Amino acid sequence: MINFLSKYKIVFYTTNSFFVFIYLFPGNIMGCIFYNDCFYQPQITPDFYISSNHFYGFVMLSIIGFLSFKTSKNLNLLKVYLILLSILLEIFHLIIPNRGFEIQDMFGNLSGVMIVIIINFFLNNENIKS
Repeated sequence: MINFLSKYKIVFYTTNSFFVFIYLFPGNIMGCIFYNDCFYQPQITPDFYISSNHFYGFVMLSIIGFLSFKTSKNLNLLKVYLILLSILLEIFHLIIPNRGFEIQDMFGNLSGVMIVIIINFFLNNENIKS
């Protein structure tokens, strides 16, 4: 699976595009699909200071990104991209109809990205020492 992702970066680009579409959709597309209510926000787990849904989403996107670009020299660019994406997508909620900016959501976004960056840092340092 890891070799598949590093050979076919299209998986990251497709996941990223789908993720951005869902994130910028006016209302909640998951509520529309599963509950026939575009204003209903399905909750994976209860929130604890940060939005758990946003945390899980950005962890998933970051993991796919790091696995896709693990052999690339552009990991720093990927880190900056993911951090900026996590901030900008939440800021866009200020202007998208039926969406609202929430600081807990932005912290969930940033937390998901930062956890994967930190784990990747320690995994890479462990591989260098070995």
